Amino acid sequence: MHIEPGVVTGAKLILSCATAAVAGGAFAAATLRQIRREGAASLLARSVLATIAVFAFFEVLPHWPVGVSEVHLILGSTLFLILGRAPAAIGLAAGLLVQGLVFAPFDLPQYGMNVTTLLLPLLAMAAVADRIIPANTPYAQLEYRNVLALALVYQGGVVAWVAFWALYGHGFTADTMTGIASFGTAYVAVVALEPLVDLAVLFAVKATGGPRRSGIVAPRVLAA
Repeated sequence: MHIEPGVVTGAKLILSCATAAVAGGAFAAATLRQIRREGAASLLARSVLATIAVFAFFEVLPHWPVGVSEVHLILGSTLFLILGRAPAAIGLAAGLLVQGLVFAPFDLPQYGMNVTTLLLPLLAMAAVADRIIPANTPYAQLEYRNVLALALVYQGGVVAWVAFWALYGHGFTADTMTGIASFGTAYVAVVALEPLVDLAVLFAVKATGGPRRSGIVAPRVLAA
């Protein structure tokens, strides 16, 4: 989902700064609520875990160029379900920044676009989760249809934002539209895999039970 260098340039980059600021601000309230409810130490621990995971998603897991961008297995719904919305958001932003600083400094001008592409779908997915998952249901009890819906919202949002940046930068050309179609089609594989990963990780956490007391998983995983 990386926006490639040269797709959006010049004054058009100002928009990416604005959208990234909106995305970050949208999670500020969730972060403060979690600190008040669970403490700063728990937030920090989960945010570090999320950052490490995101860095691995970008640098360790397979990724390949397709159409207007690259297909990455960014497990946004997994991070959200296991670690919570605020740590997931912090991890996505921090992991992307570390990856850019260490391995891909040429991606830093696109950082605002990439953060937007990762965080605003996370915000949409969290809103959908609040609507479709009853408040008294621990995430460990979710069914396939629930996690599939979350994966569709998150990965669909990623594809939509990549498409927006490509069209914003290059316009409605035949090559751009073809590239977007190829990219979106490739993400079907990610949507198919992510719910299975979600269920497997949720089952593992439920089977062990221990992480609940340590604060390294969100309380909602095992108790509503």
